[in-house]
Amino acid sequence: MTPVASESLVQSVDWLTIAPPTLTAVVALVVLVADLFVPEGRKQLLGWTAVGGLTAALALLVPLRAGDRSTFCLTADTQVTACSYTADHFTLVIQLLVLGGALLTALLSLTETREKLPAGEFWFLLLSSAAGAALLPASRDLATLVVALEVASLPAFALVGLKRGDRMSGEAALKFFLSSVTATAVTLLGVSFVYAATGTLHLTEIAQRLDDVPGQLQTLAEAGVALTLVGFAFKTAAVPFHFWVPDTYVGAPLPVAAYLSVVGKAVGFTGLILVTVVAFPSYADVWGPALAVLAALTMTAGNVAALRQLSTRAWSAVRLLAWSSVAQAGYLLVPIAAAAYSSDDQIGATVAYALMYAVVNLGAFAVVALVARSHPRNRIEDYRGLYGASPAAALALAFFLLNLAGLPPGIIGLFAKVTVFSSAVDAGLGWLAVIMAVNVVIALYYYLRWTALLFRTPEGAAGKVRHRTPVPITLAIVLTAAAGAVLSGYPQFALRFATDSLF
Repeated sequence: MTPVASESLVQSVDWLTIAPPTLTAVVALVVLVADLFVPEGRKQLLGWTAVGGLTAALALLVPLRAGDRSTFCLTADTQVTACSYTADHFTLVIQLLVLGGALLTALLSLTETREKLPAGEFWFLLLSSAAGAALLPASRDLATLVVALEVASLPAFALVGLKRGDRMSGEAALKFFLSSVTATAVTLLGVSFVYAATGTLHLTEIAQRLDDVPGQLQTLAEAGVALTLVGFAFKTAAVPFHFWVPDTYVGAPLPVAAYLSVVGKAVGFTGLILVTVVAFPSYADVWGPALAVLAALTMTAGNVAALRQLSTRAWSAVRLLAWSSVAQAGYLLVPIAAAAYSSDDQIGATVAYALMYAVVNLGAFAVVALVARSHPRNRIEDYRGLYGASPAAALALAFFLLNLAGLPPGIIGLFAKVTVFSSAVDAGLGWLAVIMAVNVVIALYYYLRWTALLFRTPEGAAGKVRHRTPVPITLAIVLTAAAGAVLSGYPQFALRFATDSLF
C-alpha cells in the first residue's frame, strides 16, 4: 500500500505565547499552597500576591502585541495545518479585558477577604477562573474552547457561594450552577454533533468542511450548530436564558458579582464570536436572524426589568445593575448578528462596546461596594445625598451611570452605543436599530433617576454617614474613572483598538 501523508501529533509549544494564562494558573497554585503555611493574621499577603500575579500577566501581553503568534499546531510535511492556540489581536484585546477585570476585582476583594471571606480559597478560585477566561479567546478548536469555558465557569460557582452560612449565597450558587451545567451539557452535545459531521475540532477546518457536508449528515450538522449557539446563549445571559442573573448577583459577594458582570460576560461573548464568525460562517443565514431576535428580546427584557426596580427594596442597587447587565448583553449581541449580514468587521463594535462596559460597570460596582460598607442592604434609596457624604464617590458613580446611559460627559458610552447602532444600520437591520433606540430611551430613565438621587438632600441623618474608603477600593474607583475619562477624551482610540483586534 502507498503510504498516506498524515498530520503529525507532535505539537510545538511557544511558552511566551501561552504565558499570560499560564502565569495566572501558576500563581493560583502558589496561593493555594501558600495558604497552608501563611498565618491567619497575614492572609492579606495572598491577596497582594494575586494582584501582583495578575499585573505580571497583563505585562506579558506587551511582548505579544504584534498579534502574530500561534502554538499547539498540527503539521503535515512541515506545513502548519491548524493551531489550537492563537495570540492574534482579538485574543490580546480580550485577554487585556479579562485580566484587567480580574485585577480590579482583586482590588475590590482585598477588604472582603480580610473581613468576611476565606482568603486562600477565594484567591485560588478567582485566579483559576481568570486563567480559564484568558485561555478562551486564544482557543481555536472546540475542545480547547469548551475546556477554557469550564475552567472559567466552575470556580465561579464556588465564588458565588463562598459566603458561608448565608442562605442567599447558597441559593445563588445553586441557581448559577444549574443554569451553567445545563448550558455546558447543551454545548457539549452540539460540539459532538459538529465533530461527527465534519471530523475535525479546529474552528477554521470546521468552517471549510461545513460547506461540503454529506447529505446524510446535513441534519446532524445543523442540529450541532443550533445546540452550540444555545449553549453560549446561556453563558451570555441572553433572554430567555437569563433568569439566574439577578439572584446570583444579589447572593454573591459584591466583588464576585462585579467579576461575573464583566469577565463572565466577556467569556460568553468571546466564545459566541469564535463559533459563529470563525467556525460557522456558512450558517450565517441561521445564526444571524436568531442572534438579532435574541438581541432585541434581551435588551428589552433587561431594560423593562431594571425600570421596575423599587428604590426602597433591599439590594435594589445590585438588582438594577444585574438587569442593566442583561440589557447591555442585548446591545453586545447586535454587531455579532450584523456580521452575518455584512462583514466580520462588525465584530469590532462588540469589542469596543465590551471595553467601555467593562471599565464603567466595574467602576459602578466599586462605588456600590463602598456604599455597602455603611448600608449593607444596598437600596437605591441609600444613595440619596451621597454627594454630601462622599463627593468624589458620588461624582464617580454619576460618571459611570451616565456612560452606561450613553450621555455626556460619558462620551465613550455614547460613542459605543452609536457604533453598535451603526453596525445594525449598515447591515440592513433597521428594525433592530429602532428597537435599540427605544431601549436606550427606556434606560435613560432609570440611570438618570439614580444619578439625580446622588445629589438630592438626604432625609434625616441617613445621607450624612461618612464613607470610610479602604485604599484598594479607592484605587479601583480611581483606575476605572481614569480609564473612562481617557476613553471619553479619545473615543476613537477604543474603536480603532477594537477594530485592529479582529482575527
